[in-house]
Amino acid sequence: MSDETHPDDRHDGPAATAVAGAVNRMPQGSRRFAWIGTALGLLLFAGSLAFLWHVVSDLDWAELKRAFVAASAEQLWAAIGFATLSYLLLTCYDALALKQLRLRVPYRTTALASFASYAVSFNLGFPLLTGGTVRYWIYAPKGLRASRVASLTVIAGITFWLGMGLVLTWTLLAEAGAVAALTRVGLALVNLVGIGVGVALVAYMIFVSLKRRAVTIQGWRLELPGFRLSLGQSMIGAAEVCAASAVLYVLLPAGHGIDFELFLAIYVVAVMLGIASHAPGGLGVFEATMLLALSALPREQVLGALLLFRICYYFLPFVVALALLGAYEITRRAKALRSVLEPEEPLA
Repeated sequence: MSDETHPDDRHDGPAATAVAGAVNRMPQGSRRFAWIGTALGLLLFAGSLAFLWHVVSDLDWAELKRAFVAASAEQLWAAIGFATLSYLLLTCYDALALKQLRLRVPYRTTALASFASYAVSFNLGFPLLTGGTVRYWIYAPKGLRASRVASLTVIAGITFWLGMGLVLTWTLLAEAGAVAALTRVGLALVNLVGIGVGVALVAYMIFVSLKRRAVTIQGWRLELPGFRLSLGQSMIGAAEVCAASAVLYVLLPAGHGIDFELFLAIYVVAVMLGIASHAPGGLGVFEATMLLALSALPREQVLGALLLFRICYYFLPFVVALALLGAYEITRRAKALRSVLEPEEPLA
């Protein structure tokens, strides 16, 4: 593994410190806009909770229970399979980031750090803090400094947003009429959003392809991936979004008649609203958006599918991640203890 000297290596501490410190030193005006964004997210979260409370108050609980247990074994195994594929693709986020940073780390370490960080941050929220801390815990013994882990976390985030943008452009333009009818907004607006996101993606690709690009935030420097790596990020990110959305898609009630491309558009919008709300895993906001968009389907059955989705994609990976982190720490401490207790070989 190589870890060359880099301008951002002067930052030490927890993994999120390099990013959090830069945010704390932001100009007052920028911080004001950040607070406005947070306030809007909280309002979105509160509105979604109010909508969910209205939904829950009208639910037929017996029907919900039947819908929850009605999922077939084939549906559950398909959901678990797509969740596994999604988390496997998430490990490629870290692998691409390590390639950009010119660092060599064994894949088993990369897979553990990526899987555990996402499983934890998806459930607890605050990904820079929770996911960054888990990554630092695993990568630090391999020689990665906190600044490198922070850079890795940000580059992985870029992969996510490039993938989301690619999927959103594709689905909005391919299913513009269906999306407009489902969301009750004008067809022109749907096309405009799809074209706008596509133009932004193309502009970013051109921006990073002309020459090496770097962003600097209060002394913290991050070199952006070039065109080839950015293209790889877009494809991997899009594949991961498709796999994650398929987890919920296969759990929907049979005979729903919704094309996967149309469902993808709904799913991406729901995820983005959940992120904007700052709620862990978009809890509440994601469900409210999906219930509104899928209002033509039986509400109890959709809610049952959403509960199963939370279990398959959030809860089970979280439990597995905690078990793996516990095993990792026990193994690491056992190796350290063995190295202390083993007698040194006598000199020849």
